[in-house]
Amino acid sequence: TTFQDGGEEVEDGAVYNVTLKKVQIQQAANKGARWLGGEGDQLPPEHTVRQYETSKIRAIKAGTLEKLVENLLTAFGDADFSYISIFLATYRAFASPRAVLELLLDRFGNLETSSDGDVANLNSLESVMVLRVEIASVLRAWLDQCSEDFREPPDYMCLLKLLEYLKNNMPNSDMESRVQNLLKQFQNQEVEAVDGFCSISSSDLVNGEELEISNPEEFSSFQDHVVAEQLTYMDVMLFRRVVPYHCLGSIWSQRDKKENKNLAPTVRATITQFNAVTKCVISTILGTRELKIQQRAKIIEKWIHIAHECRILKNFSSLRAIISALQSNSIYRLKTTWMCVSKDILLMYEELSEIFSDHDNYLTSRELLMKEATSKFANLDSSEKENQKKSQKRLQLQKTKGVMQGTVPYLGTFLTDLIMLDTALQDYVEGGLINFEKRRREFEVIAQIKLLQSSCNSYCLIPDQKFIQWFRRQRHLTEEESYKLSREAEAAADTNILSPKSQKSMVKRISTLFLGTDVFTPPKEQPPKSSPAGGSSGESTDSASVSSCEFNHSETEDVCVTPISSPEDPLKKGYDSDKGSISSDKGSISNKGLDSSKGSIFDPGSGLDSGSIPTRDLGSVPSSAPKELPVYNQQSGSSCIIRVSMDGLHASVYKSILITNQDRIPDVTQRALLKHNLEPDAVEDYELVQVISEDKELVFPRDANVFYGMNSHVNFNFILRKKA
Repeated sequence: TTFQDGGEEVEDGAVYNVTLKKVQIQQAANKGARWLGGEGDQLPPEHTVRQYETSKIRAIKAGTLEKLVENLLTAFGDADFSYISIFLATYRAFASPRAVLELLLDRFGNLETSSDGDVANLNSLESVMVLRVEIASVLRAWLDQCSEDFREPPDYMCLLKLLEYLKNNMPNSDMESRVQNLLKQFQNQEVEAVDGFCSISSSDLVNGEELEISNPEEFSSFQDHVVAEQLTYMDVMLFRRVVPYHCLGSIWSQRDKKENKNLAPTVRATITQFNAVTKCVISTILGTRELKIQQRAKIIEKWIHIAHECRILKNFSSLRAIISALQSNSIYRLKTTWMCVSKDILLMYEELSEIFSDHDNYLTSRELLMKEATSKFANLDSSEKENQKKSQKRLQLQKTKGVMQGTVPYLGTFLTDLIMLDTALQDYVEGGLINFEKRRREFEVIAQIKLLQSSCNSYCLIPDQKFIQWFRRQRHLTEEESYKLSREAEAAADTNILSPKSQKSMVKRISTLFLGTDVFTPPKEQPPKSSPAGGSSGESTDSASVSSCEFNHSETEDVCVTPISSPEDPLKKGYDSDKGSISSDKGSISNKGLDSSKGSIFDPGSGLDSGSIPTRDLGSVPSSAPKELPVYNQQSGSSCIIRVSMDGLHASVYKSILITNQDRIPDVTQRALLKHNLEPDAVEDYELVQVISEDKELVFPRDANVFYGMNSHVNFNFILRKKA
């Protein structure tokens, strides 16, 4: 089969795209082959004769509402077989159900008055009987695909009009009885607000219960897979109720107007549920002030496990909600707590987060969603072996039980696509005709939603009322409350871990454990030119090098004890800021819970981007290790320390960063973004500027070497500024 563009056909009130379809209808042996007794399908091409048939496909491109409705009756004759589905899924963007029904029934369906009127102009219809069959086919598709269009309490005007038409023109038909049943169903159903499982009303709470902050012990009593299954159950129930046309950009984009507060209730319900999951995660982590660091870290680990279970269940909605909560400002800033999360679980968290990377318009999540849309089970690929084993074990259990899974998407991706289409494409074309090509593009997205909705029928989940009641009872924290609790939790962690009395002994324990030397304490003040920081007199600085990022309590800064490695390989060994551990070539030593907002030892946000600390058993510092430590405002050897502040903030709010002669602008910018708790992937959006004087700045090219390009005769003060 081959296709050829046939151009356009223009009629009064409509424009059609024409495509010529060439199809082979017969292949027979040629005369010589027949004489030899050969069959056509067994012969090479040169011994056969092929016959082709060319047919014309007309697809309406733009038209008036009357022409679009008329095309419902002629689309099959024009070989535009998907037209009815596309029209029914998208017409609410330019017409009401009543307007379409009146045109269909009064203008084209009134068989008594249209014998020599409009019907005569429908060349593809040969008789009144054919017209009746076509109208019945359209009405049947309408009731099958969009029965919600007729839900208009309390009068149900469209449904009553349709019922009257059927009684007059198709009495005692299956269609008539079907419409009667639908009308009774709508009338008998109580008016219910489709607002998800997270709505709270007096009827939802048992025995006068009130909203409460989560009890950590009660939350811990729910198994991870049970929580994931119940979240999936709630998401499935809501997603299956979503009316596809509610997602159209022209409808969803109008939701914020006062008169549209009840617009698209099925979409609002899924969003309310998504927000409820996010807020539940935050309240369970921050809601109880008395939690210790390790207890709070255990709750984070539990939510990461739940997110992984959601991934196995192919529930991308709750998975995205949990990841979003863990990436929220109030949770992300809990550095001390995150340092107590185990390395394996952090790896799992990173893999799950990568699914929703915004790189290339969320390409990863889009491809994964389409890959798993109709698959029976999740396709899990993990780089972490232990994680992969657990996943495969859970999947094997599902397959053994014969339990198939559907797919619950993150609806926000489709909403964004539809809003972008609505913005980019015009509603009307030249002559005031409705642009139906736009509706075909929108239907491509709507069809994906419908496909995923049908896949959700594969789920077989049973509600757990104990968990659902617990979930409903949760009191959600406001952003202000969660941020305040986050600051309190981190301040308490800092007090417990690095109090003034314990800080010196903590440094001593780490120095003794890792270095086998006496204590090294960071100096209270860094002189302009200093000798290597060290412990008591007589110590050999060959055993270790320790630097201080200027211990100054009067300014907002991270204070760090920075191990130094050879400048040739500053990043291959040492502190892994993402995993919270100090590593070497032969092993790794966990380092958790050591952080302070004003002074931190081995803080992931404190510029420990280079260096390794060899232990006594793993070898000593190479003889090439620098004797002179990097300090602020001085290039010593091949490294130095610079101060980076954010544009718009006071100059005293800065972060000290160790740079070497190998560091270029993207590397330094990324580290600066990390230390200022900003997205490290946004490197291209920022520029690094050295402040020369009050009215002079040095702007670095994109790939410049910072160490050699900077002005070493002024203060090493830099600004990270967002590009215009």
